[in-house]
Amino acid sequence: MGTTDRGTHNCSEVAPGRLQWIRHLTAEDMQAFTLELAQALHDSASPQNPDATVGEIIAGWRATARIKADPEHYAEALEPTTGDFGRVETPLRARASHP
Repeated sequence: MGTTDRGTHNCSEVAPGRLQWIRHLTAEDMQAFTLELAQALHDSASPQNPDATVGEIIAGWRATARIKADPEHYAEALEPTTGDFGRVETPLRARASHP
């Protein structure tokens, strides 16, 4: 199993079959994803933080990989925007508002 220079496991070598979308991430993105995921997994094992954000981290990076997989959409996503696009409904927020 590969490790980064900080000693964390490289996700691309640990679970390539389960996280196929990671092939669209750059090496820098992979390092950031790996470190965020490792920290969240560490925090989730802590009794002080039972509600870890592992799922949110994976969903966020999966969305990043999906947009980077399509060069046209990625270029469009990099364009500057103006204005306020309003509140974004996340799965967690939607579940909280619907009992």
